[in-house]
Amino acid sequence: MNKKYAYLIKIQYLGFRYHGWQVQPQVKTVQKMVERTLAFVLKHSNFKILGASRTDMMVSANAAAFELFLEEELEVKSFLGQFNKSLPNDIRALTIEKAGANFNIIQDSKRKEYRYLFSYGEKTHPFCAPYLTGVQENLDISLMQKGAKLFEGRHNFQRYAYKPSEKTVFEREIFLSEITENTELTASFFPEKTYVLKVQGNGFLRYQIRLMMGVLFQLGKGEIELNFIDDTLRKPSSETLKELAPASGLSLHSLDFEK
Repeated sequence: MNKKYAYLIKIQYLGFRYHGWQVQPQVKTVQKMVERTLAFVLKHSNFKILGASRTDMMVSANAAAFELFLEEELEVKSFLGQFNKSLPNDIRALTIEKAGANFNIIQDSKRKEYRYLFSYGEKTHPFCAPYLTGVQENLDISLMQKGAKLFEGRHNFQRYAYKPSEKTVFEREIFLSEITENTELTASFFPEKTYVLKVQGNGFLRYQIRLMMGVLFQLGKGEIELNFIDDTLRKPSSETLKELAPASGLSLHSLDFEK
């Protein structure tokens, strides 16, 4: 990219009305909306952006980031204000800073945390739809907590990969995988108790978290046993797991870069 200046911009967005981050023809995406807003604020389209993570349709982000490449220098404080004023209400820019000459937004992303918010036992209020998945059956949370821990460590996640390419690397390390009661994101229309799956790693396969959550839902409903999860990690197969959890409970919670 032959651009003279580079900036790291961190953003938040509610993904419920978007078809993911990446630009796609004839559908609304977060990247498309960001680029349209940048062109309006900058008054030209002579720029490039590169996202740190490609969230899927309806997936939200508490802390996403992209790199902006320009030929002119920005006055960052005034730009941030203008950018936020012009963005739709479901996208917010948090910070902007100059990126170093050796910074690589893909390679320097060292830890990502995804969270999946859910409840069980009742039909949830319709206002919950963008934020959490309501499972109407009963779930064994303590068993699901044991299942979540099985994902920690380095494993072959081939069965948790959706339409992988020939070059896909299936071996990934999960730094943290746990289910806890949710106390951070609350609303008056939420069920009395909600839960969250927290997963940390340096990179994930497409739909990996949703496939992990799908298996945990099966476990909580009593449809499978703990050893099934262990087998999926110990016995790689090209047969992708079929239970895909809904997208709207998933969010990119945090993104840490190597300093």
